[in-house]
Amino acid sequence: MPTVRPAVEADLAALTAIYNHYVLHTAITFDVHPFTPEERRPWFAAHAPNGRHRLIVAEEAGLIVGYASTSRWRPKPAYDTTVESTVYCRHDAMSRGIGTLLYRSLFALLEHEDVHQVVAGIALPNDPSVRLHERAGFTRVGVFAQVGRKFDRFWDVAWFERPVRAAKGSGAGA
Repeated sequence: MPTVRPAVEADLAALTAIYNHYVLHTAITFDVHPFTPEERRPWFAAHAPNGRHRLIVAEEAGLIVGYASTSRWRPKPAYDTTVESTVYCRHDAMSRGIGTLLYRSLFALLEHEDVHQVVAGIALPNDPSVRLHERAGFTRVGVFAQVGRKFDRFWDVAWFERPVRAAKGSGAGA
């Protein structure tokens, strides 16, 4: 089983390669052109070893086999305690529990931060990602129809949410 650790700058090329596979071959991401590691540097720099915006990797036998991150969801300050999560596994390391391991590790880190809610968008159809998010405690809250265009077609995006901590008490705002 892979080990999980914070990402370091030396991981940037591997992280970029993992992501570029999905850019080029799937509608999982709505980026349409692959990146160089240097072009991904601002994304990498927006994450830290602590705080709300994390980037962790799963490493196995010296190879990065997946990563998970949380990023700013919306730019207005009232949204700061909500983060958007993402998880990507190397295409040849799918269905091995790596995404589940990454999410478990990421959410354990966030329990100690000022984060209340985690949201995730999933381009549809993507049954493996939907199952992963549901296993990780996410609840589907809605679908935006045909909001992304890639490969000459329009794609729906399902949105999911997950509280970082279980609510105490009952009712709204508990």
